Amino acid sequence: MPAGAWVIPGSEEIQDDALKTTARRDVVLLGESHEDAEHHRWQLHTIAALFGHRPDMVLGFEMFPRSVQPVLDRWTRGELEEAAFLREVDWQQIWSLDPELYMPLFHFARMHRLPMLALNVDRETSRRVAQQGLAAAGSAREGIGDPAPASPSYRDRLFESFKTHPARGAEPNADSEPNADSEQFTHFVEAQIFWDRAMAEAIAGALRHQPRPLVVGIMGSGHIEYGDGVAHQLAALGVNDVATALPWNSDADCRVPDPKIANLLFGLASPTATRTPPPRLGVVVSTAEHGVKIEQVSAHSVAEATSLRVDDVIETAAGVSVRRPADLRAIIRRQAPGTWLPLSVRRGEAILEMVARFPAE
Repeated sequence: MPAGAWVIPGSEEIQDDALKTTARRDVVLLGESHEDAEHHRWQLHTIAALFGHRPDMVLGFEMFPRSVQPVLDRWTRGELEEAAFLREVDWQQIWSLDPELYMPLFHFARMHRLPMLALNVDRETSRRVAQQGLAAAGSAREGIGDPAPASPSYRDRLFESFKTHPARGAEPNADSEPNADSEQFTHFVEAQIFWDRAMAEAIAGALRHQPRPLVVGIMGSGHIEYGDGVAHQLAALGVNDVATALPWNSDADCRVPDPKIANLLFGLASPTATRTPPPRLGVVVSTAEHGVKIEQVSAHSVAEATSLRVDDVIETAAGVSVRRPADLRAIIRRQAPGTWLPLSVRRGEAILEMVARFPAE
């Protein structure tokens, strides 16, 4: 996989006119590993090149739920400064990663007055589907239709993710083996295809405008690979003129790219680990009356070492009141390696003073 070149997976031939051809499509999906800065630089350069061929562009972002669409509209009209924009979309709550990873993309849209499209649903909606399934979501689905079923290959890949990501629905009993026939995994799959469907419906809606724009979707690579995610849901909606493109860390991944993984790959010379991973407590939390309630504790995490438990309510961290999950994430993000974080935790009727010790590396 040559660095700095576009390649069709399974072919060694460099595609010099890849973007000119791709710009003729209705939809282009650009993948990413969320915390890899090099992937976001690639996205920006790709969007700029596509814009040179198709200035009638709409940029869709997985990062934003539909509820903040009016804020995105004000940003692209130049009515908000950066700090106000991040505050009004409630960035820490909706995405929580370093905004500097994404701001160049947002500024590109603002500079060229390109519409920014919120592709996602609210976290609470996704959490409800993941915990209870689609049927239980009922009218709280934000108008999203029934997703097309996941393909067997998609289910297989999702099961591998399910086994290693308790924060997204893994088995609550750490002593039990993950089960592909379990209700938890069924809900996990339903949450994923619901997520894919939500983004596909937003993209399909943008294509109904006349003249028909080029819609570029910015999202995690897992929603793009093998055409099983968003592209699959778009096909179910009758949108088939879709191109998928992924960054490929050529000197960090020695796998031969599967020919079916995407329409195009771009070789990146930099290894994936270009940024220091952020500190993590290792819990999934929800809003409680006086703090945040722990829903899950990851194995081998700082939280497990601290003896935090499911149903504990974290009321303060570093002496600061915690009112919602975003408050806790913001405090943890500032935690330096090798430092201690005092926590005030309600367990039943008792108030416990605990200290989370973050590793030096």
